[in-house]
Amino acid sequence: QVQLVESGGGLVQAGGSLRLSCAASRRTFGHYYMGWFRQAPGKEREFVAAFSGSGGNEYHADSVKGRFTISRDNAKNTVYLQMNSLKPEDTAVYYCAIRYATPWSNEANQYHAWGQGTQVTVSS
Repeated sequence: QVQLVESGGGLVQAGGSLRLSCAASRRTFGHYYMGWFRQAPGKEREFVAAFSGSGGNEYHADSVKGRFTISRDNAKNTVYLQMNSLKPEDTAVYYCAIRYATPWSNEANQYHAWGQGTQVTVSS
């Protein structure tokens, strides 16, 4: 099973930017989706963004559209989440995840492997 390791979290002021990285232990082939989720204290884990490994389609939650962008570097087996115009409500632990099935899903329980998470804190 692939191992996922996130990095890049930290403390930033509102309006600032961060780029999260998710390094996979090996390349994945076939039909899969890689995505980012986040979980704030006392809240359920929610979908942020994902892409299709085979089709190239990208998906972003309405709450982050226009501010966050998911991208990847296949040569490095790494997925990125560029976060701009950050808001205090973006504060959460951000997780990278992979789903080995189709179709795409924004439900956390449909993903098969997870990283350990990285904390993002946005101060007002």
